[in-house]
Amino acid sequence: MPVILEALVVSFGMLLIFSMAFFLIFLLALVMSPIEKSLSNMIWESKKPKRPLPAPPKSSFRDFSKKH
Repeated sequence: MPVILEALVVSFGMLLIFSMAFFLIFLLALVMSPIEKSLSNMIWESKKPKRPLPAPPKSSFRDFSKKH
């Protein structure tokens, strides 16, 4: 087998293997996307505060002078 032909076969083989690996990783990401989305929603919902924090009471100067 001539060297040129062998180099071409090896080059195309490597290109094919690289393309197949890229395609398989793409398919894996496509399959894992709904799982990642549901996990992300679960995490964001767990970090959300359950109820709003109560507003601090407004105090005036008269209230302060009554206390002290």
